[in-house]
Formats: sequence, C-alpha cells, structure tokens
Amino acid sequence: MATQPTKTLETFDNPNPGRDYTIRIEMPEFTCLCPKTGQPDFATLYLEYVPDRQCVELKSLKLYIWSFRDEGAFHEAVTNQILDDLVKATSPNFMRLTAKFKVRGGIYTDVVAEHRNPDWQAPKEVKLP
Repeated sequence: MATQPTKTLETFDNPNPGRDYTIRIEMPEFTCLCPKTGQPDFATLYLEYVPDRQCVELKSLKLYIWSFRDEGAFHEAVTNQILDDLVKATSPNFMRLTAKFKVRGGIYTDVVAEHRNPDWQAPKEVKLP
C-alpha cells in the first residue's frame, strides 16, 4: 500500500493571515483501541480553528488520524493528544477539538478540548437582523 498512517502533520501557509476566519473539519471515521479490553472505539472528531500563520493539510490529517487505529488510548487522553499535536503543528489563534465516541456498554462519551493563543482577541460576534 502506497499510503501509510503517520504521526507527521503537514501544514501550509494561511492564505489570509490578516483575517480571522474559522475552519471546520469533520472526521467521522476515527478509531482507536480501548486500553483495558483491546476492543475498538469509534468516534467522530470535530475540529474547529482560527488559524494564525499555518493551516493543517487535510491528507496529512487523515493519515495522522489513521495512525491511532491500533493504539490503546483513553478517550480523554487521545483527544488532548490530538489537540496538542495540532496546536504544535499550526500554532492557531484558537482551536477546539470535540470527540464524540460511539456507544460502548450503554455509555456515550464526548470530550471537548480547547486551546487559545493568549495574545489573540476573538472578534466580536455580529448579529444580523
């Protein structure tokens, strides 16, 4: 197979660094293994971020997410690890990762982790009539 999972996240220059805008990415095929049972856990990941100088390249993100398929990880730990790796790669103004794990034993788990650049001020929301 020519394409393999990898922990490398590639980036590209933000084409509009002078404007705050939001990028939203949905990843419905995330899988990892339960560290207690070894059974697969399935989740949909929702990434939202306001880039600064760098944006994450989508194919590398797909291969990065794929790299967790055979790893054991608690939901809370893997969500925070993914956020930390994305922040390290892109240094965004703001980033939020929401992991919505599928039901296991009658329990759903949602984990939300955020990063905010302390030097960045969010723009005021505009309410239109």
